[in-house]
Amino acid sequence: MVDKVHIEVAYALPEKQKIIALDVPQGCTVREAVLQSNMEVFFPGLDLKTAKLGIFGKAVRKPEEQVIQAGERIEIYRELKVDPKQARVNRAAKTAK
Repeated sequence: MVDKVHIEVAYALPEKQKIIALDVPQGCTVREAVLQSNMEVFFPGLDLKTAKLGIFGKAVRKPEEQVIQAGERIEIYRELKVDPKQARVNRAAKTAK
């Protein structure tokens, strides 16, 4: 019998958020766990094969290699629409007027 570990997978848009709890086989990688979550069913257009991932707010550099641990929450990150540095410049320009 294969031991299972309990984890969560989270994804959020400004208007909609979803956390899926699931049990995955011990030794499952971060990417494999995300693929098992089927999160794209709730968010059409989400590409789980290429999405950037993190665990508890810390980016995972090699999700295809890193093994998930029991109790961890994998977060699926959205692509930024504006570079954070440029966003700060834009905000500063607005307040300077």
